[in-house]
This record gives sequence, structure tokens and C-alpha cells, in this order.
Amino acid sequence: MTQAETLPAAPPPPAIAPARRVVLGLQHSIAMFGATVLVPILVGLDPSVALFGAGVATLLFHLLTRGQVPIFLGSSFAFIAPTALVVKEMGPAAAGGGLIAAGLMYLLFSGLVKAFGTARLLQVFPPVVTGPVIIVIGLGLSSVAVNQAKTNWWLALVTLLAAVVASLWGRGLFRMIPILVGVVTGYLVSLATGQVGREALDAVAAAPLLGLPAFHAPALDWRAVAIIAPVAVVTFIEHLGDVIVNGRVVGKNFLEKPGLPRTLFADGIANMSSAALGGPAATTYAENTGVLALTRVYDPRVLQIGAVFAVLFGCSPKLAAVLRSLPQGVLGGVSILLFGMIASVGIRTLAEAKIDFAHSRNLIIVSLILVLGLGGAAFPVSVGGTSLTLSGMALAALVGIVANLILPQQHQEVAGLPEGEDTSV
Repeated sequence: MTQAETLPAAPPPPAIAPARRVVLGLQHSIAMFGATVLVPILVGLDPSVALFGAGVATLLFHLLTRGQVPIFLGSSFAFIAPTALVVKEMGPAAAGGGLIAAGLMYLLFSGLVKAFGTARLLQVFPPVVTGPVIIVIGLGLSSVAVNQAKTNWWLALVTLLAAVVASLWGRGLFRMIPILVGVVTGYLVSLATGQVGREALDAVAAAPLLGLPAFHAPALDWRAVAIIAPVAVVTFIEHLGDVIVNGRVVGKNFLEKPGLPRTLFADGIANMSSAALGGPAATTYAENTGVLALTRVYDPRVLQIGAVFAVLFGCSPKLAAVLRSLPQGVLGGVSILLFGMIASVGIRTLAEAKIDFAHSRNLIIVSLILVLGLGGAAFPVSVGGTSLTLSGMALAALVGIVANLILPQQHQEVAGLPEGEDTSV
């Protein structure tokens, strides 16, 4: 069964007024904000540059994929450790050079996929692999959501409840923007109850309304390239998983149209653009795919509007300060819903592909992916003297691919079918 055969028919795009698209785009920019600014804070880069770079990267991705894929690109978590090391030892400019080299590797991968064909790739990445990998993508982020929520559980629950009510019982515009409704409700409640610290409020008051981020040019340092660029081998698998997840949500096969070579090429150029400005690596974002699943609005123009908002946030220190003042409890409330929606898409993938769990082979593949992907397993790899660690979704995907290739197909193990009938997937 191919990836294309398991996809449901895409629903016709709803007619959305321009004003509503703007609000929906704002919701996407808020969904990506927390993770996008967290990465530069952890590695020692400017959060405003990261926001600006994420917006530019997303717009470039949409331009290069001809506006067919409703994806948002934000700061990549996979590059945190090597980027932080290079920033500390060699400076931000060297990190930019290393990240540009990682983007060039995406272009190489794009050429290889185009040469050998996406169909051959899908033979080693069937639904029995993609389904549990998607589950790992969502549940792998669950600890982030819970850690945010447990800083203030009641505030997280208020935020979550507001988003759920808007999604299930809201009417018109409010039903289409449950995440934004949840965030605004949670923030207003936190302001009314004194949950936003004085320091954060002072930072909002002191921040200027407009101002360009502190861009800086990259520099070529082969030591930085050797440390950062090999991580692209891991994020290539993450890109594949994210594009499949996005296609599952939307109901289209983006691996065929616009095609994996094109999405890889676009991701590489987008990553290079962010790094050239002085920002972190850019990558496709599960958070925004969760928003798509929740709102069921798949218009790529909405994501493009969200990218414009990201650029504006990067050019407005005051707006960025307001969003940075969001309490962790509010972020945790919406993250619980978003990340859970991603995991649910993975379960739907298995169900729609009619994966038969009477087969031990299928049980073994799914079990390996879930346990290794969610259990904290890490596998060290040395590439050209550079030490990398495969973990999380990347490790789960690799294990699933290998298991699917080496485990033999099975006949039906339960009684009731004619002897020798093969119903394996």
C-alpha cells in the first residue's frame, strides 16, 4: 500500500474572508513563537533575528514550493547542541557558516532523491513506519507541554479549556482560531491575577515599538562546518516525517506534488537564509501542523500571513516582549492540545492504512519505534571525527525503516482466512 493510496480525499478549501485569514495567520505566528525564540535563547543568538529569519524562511519555502504546502518554518531543536558549542567556542558568525553548510547538505539530499526517485524511498517508509513515527513526533514533545503546564496548572487548564470550548462550541471566526482564543484568554486571566511578573511588564513598557534586529553576517570556519553540517543527516529524516505529517493532516501527498526533492531544496534554501541573517537553523514545525489539524483550515496563504507576522515581530521589540511575557502555564495549556493532535494524526494513519496487528511483524515494527522514540534512547554516531547522537524521532524513524526492510512479510496468523492468504501491509 503506497502513501498516496492511504490518503483521504482533500476537502475543498473553505471560502475565507481576507480579515479572517489575517487572524488565522496571527494564530500560526503565536503557535510557533515560543519554540522559535527558545532556541536562540539556549544557543546564544538573538531571538528577534530568529523571528525575522523564521518569517523569511517560511516565505521562501512557500515561494520555492509554489505555495502548495501549508508549512511554517521555525528554529530547529536538532541543531541546539552543536550550534551552542560553536557559538561559545568560535562565535555566532562561525555558527552561521556551519548552518549554511547544513542547508547545502539539504540541496545534496534533494538531488539524490530526485535521481533515485521518491517511490523507492516510500517503499522503505510505509504507513506501518510513518504512523508510529508521527505518534513519536507528537508525544515526544509532550514532556515540553507538561513541564510548561505544571508551572501553573490552573492557568494551563483555563487556557486549554478556552481553546477546547472555542473549537467545539465556538461559532464563525472563534471556532477557527481556538489556539488564539486560548492564548488570549489565558493571558488576560494571568494579567488579572498577577501571574505576569513585574520584570516582564517593565520589559514590555521599555521596549521600543519598532526596531531592526541585530543581524550579523556568517563566517566560514571549517571546524564549525564539521560540527554542525552532519546534523543535516538527522534532520533530513525529520523533514520527511514532517512533510508526511502535514500531508496526512491536509489530505494530500506532498511527497508527490510538489515532490520531496522540491521540499528538501526549499527547506535547504530557507535554512541558509535564516543562518545568513544571523539566526538559528530553520525547520518545518509540528506546532503549526497541529494548528492545521485543529482548525481544518489548510490555505497556504494563512501560513504566509503568519510568516509576515513573524517578520513584524522581529522588527517590533515591543510586540516580541509582549509575547515573551506569556506565562509558561499559558504556553503549556495550548501545547498539550497541539502536540496531542499530532499524535492523533499518527493513530489515524495506522487506522486508515488498515495495518493488521495480528501480524507479529507489524507489532514488532511499531513497538520498536514507540519504545525507542519515546523512551529516551540515544545512539552515539561518529562522522568524520564529529560525534552525533541519534535520538527521539530520528532514531525511531531509522529503526523503523531498518526493521521494515529486514523483517520478512507474514501470512495471516489468525484463524478464519484461507490457508496461505497474505493480508500483510
